[in-house]
Amino acid sequence: MVHIDEATVRQLLPMSKAIDLLARAFRDLAAGEAQSQPRRRLTLPTGAVLHQMAGAHGAYFGTKIYSTHPQHGAWFVFLLYDAETAIPLALLDANWLGQIRTGAASGLATRWLARPEARTVAVLGSGFQAASQLEAVLAVRPIRAISVWSRSQDKAQAFARNYPNAAAMPTVEAALVDADIVVTATTAKEPLFPAELIRPGTHINAVGSNSPLRRELPAELIHRADRIVVDSVEQAQIEAGDLLLSLAPDEWSRVVPLAGEPQRESPEAITIFKSVGLGLEDVAVGGWVYEQALAQGKVTPLPLFAAG
Repeated sequence: MVHIDEATVRQLLPMSKAIDLLARAFRDLAAGEAQSQPRRRLTLPTGAVLHQMAGAHGAYFGTKIYSTHPQHGAWFVFLLYDAETAIPLALLDANWLGQIRTGAASGLATRWLARPEARTVAVLGSGFQAASQLEAVLAVRPIRAISVWSRSQDKAQAFARNYPNAAAMPTVEAALVDADIVVTATTAKEPLFPAELIRPGTHINAVGSNSPLRRELPAELIHRADRIVVDSVEQAQIEAGDLLLSLAPDEWSRVVPLAGEPQRESPEAITIFKSVGLGLEDVAVGGWVYEQALAQGKVTPLPLFAAG
């Protein structure tokens, strides 16, 4: 068993490769050749939470385990196993792994759903997830203008300085004016903007919430959208507050999985990808990183204790 640190994960997993890996994983999921288990949480009276999500794909299966506390932060690890023998193969530091694969899922959705001529993007949020989301969009569309909004104008300006064609905007409304693609990556509990600010033909990646009680998008926009896509319908029905707070039970037939390789129906269609993150995504990219780390000798051996 080996240990793969954060720096190695980041070095070996470029966004473009992660998007291609997820494309294959989701196609295999649609064919019944991969598995993903919805996230489970253990909540303590102290406010600490243990999260676990698992998946299987190809030669590997694994689980990401992470702990969070509102005052003390979050810690991520991923355990990779051999699918044939169940032998533990690797322990990966998984902060960057999670950020990249979450961005890659949105990049894949953008590849399949955004208009080919999309050239402008609005990023609502300025944290670590916003950065990987933008990187994924830039990997699949030739973006010429980026508008950034954050509740902190200083953070929005700092974020925008990382990109030559980006500008911080004082309001959400200003950020959305010319947006072909919209990314929402915030901690908002209530919708960030009214539905009428979204133009026909817009594609939206909503990634900020995986809680049934939080949402970034208004119900009116969910109902107005021509296509609503999720990484997993099963998991979205547990924790996608954007949809749970907007759709009646009999309206979920409108929601389709990313595994079906959904496409835009018309240039004027509004498309939404609601991401909650899957264990399958971690396995797909984690297996690749493991293989590359072995090939390049970038691993640290750990002791393996056999049962019995």
